[in-house]
Amino acid sequence: MPGTSYLIKGGTVVDGSGFPMAKGDVAINGETIKSVGGAGGSATRVIDATGKYIMPGIIDITNHSDTHWTLFSVPSQESFLRQGVTTIIGGMCGSSLAPLIDPQSIRGIQKWIDISKININWRSEEEFFRELEKHQIGVNFGSLVGHGTLRRGISGDSMRALSREEVEEMKLILRRALDEGAMGLSLGLATSHGGSAPQEEFVALGKVVADTNKLIAIHLRNEGRQLLSSVVEAVNLARATGAEIQISHFKAIGRKAWGDLKKALSIIRKAREDEKLSIWIDFFPYLRTGSMLYTLLPEWIREGGKESIVGVLTDPQKKSAVLDALGSLTLHYDNIIIAEAQRDKHVVGKSIAQIAQDAGISPEETVVQLLSINGLGVSIFGKTLNAKSVGMIAREPYSMFGSDGVGEDALSKKKGDLTHPRSYGAAPRFLARLVRRGNILSWEEAVKKMTSLPASRLGIDSTHGLIKKGYSADIVIFDPDTVEDTATYKNPYQYPNGIEYVFVNGRLAIEKGNFTEALAGKILRRA
Repeated sequence: MPGTSYLIKGGTVVDGSGFPMAKGDVAINGETIKSVGGAGGSATRVIDATGKYIMPGIIDITNHSDTHWTLFSVPSQESFLRQGVTTIIGGMCGSSLAPLIDPQSIRGIQKWIDISKININWRSEEEFFRELEKHQIGVNFGSLVGHGTLRRGISGDSMRALSREEVEEMKLILRRALDEGAMGLSLGLATSHGGSAPQEEFVALGKVVADTNKLIAIHLRNEGRQLLSSVVEAVNLARATGAEIQISHFKAIGRKAWGDLKKALSIIRKAREDEKLSIWIDFFPYLRTGSMLYTLLPEWIREGGKESIVGVLTDPQKKSAVLDALGSLTLHYDNIIIAEAQRDKHVVGKSIAQIAQDAGISPEETVVQLLSINGLGVSIFGKTLNAKSVGMIAREPYSMFGSDGVGEDALSKKKGDLTHPRSYGAAPRFLARLVRRGNILSWEEAVKKMTSLPASRLGIDSTHGLIKKGYSADIVIFDPDTVEDTATYKNPYQYPNGIEYVFVNGRLAIEKGNFTEALAGKILRRA
């Protein structure tokens, strides 16, 4: 076949649409899919996919490689490529790398990285995209605008109410970023800046998003005891703005939330069916969360910025109130594992209960000391999710895959931290646990939730998310019998099995399970 770069022969095509899979060949010419079905003919290279499934490249709609800086420090994003992920979406949970109104704006990511060691030479969304295009990256990348990043640029660390003029300034900056290709706005309602902002501010910004037919992604205010009220808040925002709503990493944390999950899903379903509101959710297939330790602190402490919080923790009188507040919570410290610590690495991999016992102090005092020593830069694994709940979420037709992870490579292990295993195995685990083992989803349903469904939410469904003539040649060939994650909480730096070939924009990035060093990712701007 003249002009065919690759011909994938003999495989079963699961095209991302949700329609039944079918045997067929796929031809690639340059960066796009040339034909699907009985392609036949000759090609520069033929790949035998007999016994394998051919699916579109996976789109990770909730990703943090940008704000954790690995988009720059690990541009290959190898841990995602080896999962079959070809597109990642950043700027989530209220934090983004652009637009930056002033130098204060970037401080929102200091809980994950040492910002004194990074170089920022952009302010606008377009300048950020142009800078990123100077660097070769392994996956396609798109971004939302973080509300916390916008707000921090106006108010710094202050949680004060903004004036009408300041909100108007935020609206103008947001509109410009959206016009420059940002895919929407993200809200981190569990963070200091997101949690303290009034609803009127969200509605004002949300209407700007709705005017551009883009997306509002929400990290719920509370995924535990206040799950129901937090879901209602998201539904109310959809009503007030008319914008599409994406609830990021949707889950139910703790026993009370497990009991409330069915009702929470019913609220969403009713809003979609009765009011025709566009509300969607994404989730990851794990039973342990990965979050920041400081989010366990009572809300009254988190109302300030980093310096304010650390000041409270180191003030003897105020600290006693913090200890009392932590003591009033039902926290299972033996199930809370330290995953990352910016300064004190010897605590990584240990439970808070173990650290407390070794130090001869209470678990509450241990939390305070860990946060103080590490400048709040401590992340944790918490065993707070329920397998039945994950299955319930997966079955909803409006749910889709999102890793909530960070792109890395095997060398990342040298940092001395424990990344969440989702960064190395979320996508294969999604396929293995929900389809092959769990029989919760069909292959067609699962692939749709990983490809065309997120593509349609992001407005890139005319070029991505399907095995279809003319679409970008982002393609995964995997073995349905062996696809499986191998990353664990104790040893997360392990690549999965069964992902055999991965194409990004027509270039072979993974071949026979190995990284080819090809960096073929592009910046995706949403018009």
